[in-house]
Amino acid sequence: MFTLFFLLVLLFVVMIFIRKQVPATPQAQKAFGILKVLVIVGAFIALVLSCIVQIGPGQVGVPILFGSVQDNVLKSGLNLVNPLITVEELDIKTQAYTMSVANMEGQIKGDDAINTLTSDGLTLRLDVTIWYRVNESEAPNIIRTIGTNYEEKIVRPAVRTALRDISVKYTATDIYSVKREDFIIDVTKNLEKSFDGRGVILEKVLLRNVELPDKVREAIDEKISAEQRAQQMVFVLQKEKQEAERKKVEATGISEAQKIISNTINPQYLQWKYIEALKDLISSKNNTIVIAPYDQKLMPLLNLNQQQK
Repeated sequence: MFTLFFLLVLLFVVMIFIRKQVPATPQAQKAFGILKVLVIVGAFIALVLSCIVQIGPGQVGVPILFGSVQDNVLKSGLNLVNPLITVEELDIKTQAYTMSVANMEGQIKGDDAINTLTSDGLTLRLDVTIWYRVNESEAPNIIRTIGTNYEEKIVRPAVRTALRDISVKYTATDIYSVKREDFIIDVTKNLEKSFDGRGVILEKVLLRNVELPDKVREAIDEKISAEQRAQQMVFVLQKEKQEAERKKVEATGISEAQKIISNTINPQYLQWKYIEALKDLISSKNNTIVIAPYDQKLMPLLNLNQQQK
């Protein structure tokens, strides 16, 4: 719009020059009059259009007047502006910056994974995605101090630096397994400090993949398997201990029962049980003769089977 406005001004200057060269004939004067009306109408329309700027959804506009960045921010939609300004648009939606080993996944095509050292001297390869957005109120300051390529100037260097600064505080196995979340939290805090005052708001750090050296990965897998076997053995030992306790309780019950029975049995009780048993045996139809022990206190019992009759 700014260029169109100055073209119309230039056209007016040309019209004045042509006016001096037009013959005084009625036909020429009429043609020049029609041309002048068209130029005036066109200039008016261009002036109106140059005062209206449309900002797309999820974006803001930063007005610039003769190279000076203005402090006001244009919201999405139609905005009335000075026809002499230009507008630089910034995206304020959530954006993702990915550095990955996989081709065609990140902003840099090809292998863009981050190589970093850990506290135990091992080299890791990290795939990471950062969710961030531009602070709407800081848009003028971003244009003034950074420019529109803030992703390459601020986001990418800050992410790489944060990952390398934090990884040296952790061992490879910690980042790979047990302290992965702690590692992400520390990286997030580091990035928030780096973005502070830069007009960039960090939303989330996504650690997508941790690639270990082959020998380390095999050692970790073996360690995890050993821990699982140890946990299984603890379960087996607990089960065996419970079974031993059960048998101990059972043996104690049997021992107590035997003590009670032995205290209640006497010779008279055994003699009575013996007589009862002989009585049942003599009464059985399958026996013809019963031979019983004999002593001075117990009379023998003979079976007088009715078949002898």
